[in-house]
Amino acid sequence: MNYSSVIRNLGIFSLAMCLLYLPSVGWAIWFRESVVLLAFLKSMVLILCVGVLFLIVGRHGHQRLYNRETLALVGTGWLLIAGYGGLPYIFAGELGFVDAYFESMSGFTTTGATVLNDIEAFPRSLLFWRSFTHWLGGLGIILLLIIVLPFLGAGGKLLYRSEVPGVDKQGLRPRIKDSAMILFKIYAALTVLMAGLLMVAGLDLFEALCHTFGTLATGGFSTRDASIAAFDSVFVELIIVVFMVIAGTSFGLLYCLSRGEWRKVMNNSEWRLYIALMGISALLITANLLGVQGMAAGAESSREVATELGWAGALRTALFQTVSIMTTTGYCTADFNLWPFFSRALLVLLMFVGGCSGSTGGGLKVARILILGKVIWHHLDRAFRPKHIRVLRVDKMIVEEELQRSVLTYVLIHMVVLGASVVVLSGMGLPAQTAFTSVVATLNNIGPGLEMVGAVENYAFIPTPGKVLLSVLMAMGRLELYAIAVLFVPAFWRRT
Repeated sequence: MNYSSVIRNLGIFSLAMCLLYLPSVGWAIWFRESVVLLAFLKSMVLILCVGVLFLIVGRHGHQRLYNRETLALVGTGWLLIAGYGGLPYIFAGELGFVDAYFESMSGFTTTGATVLNDIEAFPRSLLFWRSFTHWLGGLGIILLLIIVLPFLGAGGKLLYRSEVPGVDKQGLRPRIKDSAMILFKIYAALTVLMAGLLMVAGLDLFEALCHTFGTLATGGFSTRDASIAAFDSVFVELIIVVFMVIAGTSFGLLYCLSRGEWRKVMNNSEWRLYIALMGISALLITANLLGVQGMAAGAESSREVATELGWAGALRTALFQTVSIMTTTGYCTADFNLWPFFSRALLVLLMFVGGCSGSTGGGLKVARILILGKVIWHHLDRAFRPKHIRVLRVDKMIVEEELQRSVLTYVLIHMVVLGASVVVLSGMGLPAQTAFTSVVATLNNIGPGLEMVGAVENYAFIPTPGKVLLSVLMAMGRLELYAIAVLFVPAFWRRT
């Protein structure tokens, strides 16, 4: 491990981080929130000092990054940046250290879990910063830095592949800076378009931007306690649904769409499965809400629900929540914690699926689910036809055994981490359903879970050690496990 190289680059990232506060500083001035403005300035000064210290300590580090240094930089970089992001909350006197770190990590990892009890009473410039961390984390802070730090060279490509989530880590162009710029332009264009549409729908610039950040990053932070339900607008919900679907789509496919290559998108197996799962799930939940298979204990009768919602209302609610959960956005228009058992169980399963590979969505990713399903079918077929020669393909491409093992290993590690974390949280006194869904919601970067961490609840009651654990899980989910997991392996830190 070349420690000097890692520390030096952390210093560069720290200095760049100071600039990311500037839009929030502008809002603090606009809203005349002097306490928050001072908090941002203090944060910038502190980060500047830490960054300069890192640069001094790592001044002899090499510019070239190898795999080990890249993983260390990505993992420690995200943990450090989440700490930086929590400073304004602390200096403004709004949150303690652990709560501020949790809120910041939730923002940068686009999880959307919160510890805030009264969001609308929170300073508005801090709410903007909170949502802006979604936007920054959605495409990836490190990816954004690659655009402005081209001298990383080959190390930049390693950072890109370590940071962009999904199975397919290939660049859109041979030069990594070109790929990064293409992704950034698509992201920026979608941001402008969605914010404009939300303003047409009746939101002001502040709320339009905040909810655009939360949607395109599949984050879910809102400026309202009731989330999207506060607007009670079909037009607003429709805009957000469309852009959540887009946000859960691979940036590679979005690039193809921008070039008019529709066939590549329509012929993509992952995208077809992604759309099919959302559509079928929405219809099943709609039917369930209208009384099919009965209602949850203690809820209204099927006839009362059907009368209250009607098929249009049930479809509207089911579609929004299905898309929100599967894309790992986490926005809410209803308290699905009160829904029938079938609907809740289906939503939990969708939390594991997530968006497409190479998107801002979390979860296991549809591509892995697709490959996993083919591997299972492949082995079932082999059980009764052992001599039959078969090749596993996805979109006419052969899935090599190495990739199959990689997918199986990833899913196994994911399940082991999930199981161990549920046991730890249960040991802290959390009910089983709360412990399970809080881990699922944070590890898959969803936000809301069920029971005590449901759609209208928050994570404020979680014990301090539990918040620390969930913060680590959010980082693991955002960085596809490995970049954080290797930090706990002693051999990883040995000098080579």
